[in-house]
Amino acid sequence: MAKNTYETLLILDSNHYARDPGGVSKQVSDILTEAGGEVHVNRLWMEQKLAYPIDKHQKGTYWLAYYDIEGVKIPAIDRALHLAEPVIRHLTVKLEPRLIEPILANARGESIKMSTPTDSNPEEAEDGAEIDAEVAADA
Repeated sequence: MAKNTYETLLILDSNHYARDPGGVSKQVSDILTEAGGEVHVNRLWMEQKLAYPIDKHQKGTYWLAYYDIEGVKIPAIDRALHLAEPVIRHLTVKLEPRLIEPILANARGESIKMSTPTDSNPEEAEDGAEIDAEVAADA
């Protein structure tokens, strides 16, 4: 079966994460790899006050994970995350194949380069002129 790339956003218990950040990180990574996933990026995103209380939690630590796995194994990950003590909520989405590389590069903190032909210089168009993705997104 073909593997797809998924993004999982988790809201973690801030107190649990503050006591053992390495353990929580490892627990999330272990859940993904034990289900058969290949983790690309597994990192802290931010910590902030929640819009509304969730199970009496006022604050949450947001965690991002990007990984490849077969789609039929997603329910196993979902169940394991429901049972994990530090996880308050989570959401998993399948990434669009053409967006995988830019999203992973951004998550790793790398600069994103895209090739596009330019109308002004045909010689550059043949070589593939490089532009910054942030500039391209603004255009």
